[in-house]
Order: sequence, then C-alpha cells, then structure tokens
Amino acid sequence: MTLTWILWGVLLVVLIVLLFRRLKKPSFLTELTQEEFIKGYRKAQLIDVREPREYNGGHILGARNLPLSQLKQRINEIRDDQPIYLYCQSGARSKQAARMIKKKVGTNDIYQLKKGFKKWTGKVKK
Repeated sequence: MTLTWILWGVLLVVLIVLLFRRLKKPSFLTELTQEEFIKGYRKAQLIDVREPREYNGGHILGARNLPLSQLKQRINEIRDDQPIYLYCQSGARSKQAARMIKKKVGTNDIYQLKKGFKKWTGKVKK
C-alpha cells in the first residue's frame, strides 16, 4: 500500500515538473506587447505558427504560415540573420516553436506576441 502511494507521489511530481517546463516562458524568448510587436515585425521574419485553417481565417498582414505541426520539417525556411517574430492564437504554441527554433537555428533573436492573435487589434488579412 505504501509503495503505491510513493509511486503515485513520484508520478505526480514528474507531471507537475513537465507541465511547468511546458508552460514556462524560455529565458531567450522576449514577449512583446502589440505596440512593441508592431514596431519591429516589419524588419523581421513574421511567422504564424497556427494551423492553415486558422491562418486562412485571418492573420497579421505580412505573416507567413509555418504551422507548429510542420515546423520540424520546415525549420530550414527560417533564417538566422534576421529577428524572428512568432505568434499563435494564445501564446502556447509560439513558446513551443521558439524552443524548436532556438535548438535548430541557434538564434536568441526570437520574439513572441504577448497573449497571441486572439488579442490582436492591428491589421488583419483574411
């Protein structure tokens, strides 16, 4: 009985650690408000990591779609000599994308739209 509780406790701790790591913003990723994002994204690679159906429903003017689900296969499309501005619907997928980009591309010049596209009030292309 006691061993069962210990195993459940260990499993719970592992799950909490994994969840925390997934939700925590990486130190190299800079979150920008909409105003800060607008100031810099025209001189950067603006990447929407949402799925194509979300992107086709409306996206920030000038953004290209590199869905998180395809990012590993298409990572070579991202340049390391320009800042990278990422966004998704709420911010969770862009954090995951930032980790992948950092690992494969190696740049620290990665930015994320705070609170994602759902809070965006700027220009949108549909």
